[in-house]
Amino acid sequence: MNHRHLLPTEIDLLLDDEEGFGVAPLKAHVRSCPDCMARLEDARLVTDAIEELPHFAPSFSFADTVMAQVPVFVPWHVAARDTVRNAVRQWVPDSRPARAVALGLATTVASMLTIAILWLASQTDLLVFGTGIAGSRLRELVVDGSRDALLALFGSQTLALISQAGTIGLLLLFGGFLVTAGATTFGLRRIALASSRRRA
Repeated sequence: MNHRHLLPTEIDLLLDDEEGFGVAPLKAHVRSCPDCMARLEDARLVTDAIEELPHFAPSFSFADTVMAQVPVFVPWHVAARDTVRNAVRQWVPDSRPARAVALGLATTVASMLTIAILWLASQTDLLVFGTGIAGSRLRELVVDGSRDALLALFGSQTLALISQAGTIGLLLLFGGFLVTAGATTFGLRRIALASSRRRA
């Protein structure tokens, strides 16, 4: 051991007051080597200074604060399960009697809805009549809304012209619009292409 100085791991063994097979030669070397003795004393001073430092502990909310800032990947099925579980907990009462009352009410409502649906399904005439009324009302709303929109956009004269032209005139007008839009798009693309070629 006299041919070399102690390694840092060997100094750590001496600092920890380890006892064992290889510690006695290390202690003997330290007694005979002033350089290693000085290094061991320096290490003891540092260790003692560290031991005298106050011991700090994180606050109780430290872990929660840190984890709130960590993005955690939650699989979709876990998120869906938790959402359903939270929704059920929110709507289901906590006490047993209240749960029984809620279950009774839910069963009553479900039974009444089932009876109403079955009754409506058995009354086909009423269903057809109601569907016809709803369809005609919806058609009237769409036609009136379209007429009002055209009137607001183009004015009453254009609306009168469209109604006089009929279906063929309307198709010709729409075709002309498509041709004009296509020609405009083509022209703008040509201008943009020519402009980009000039820059290059």
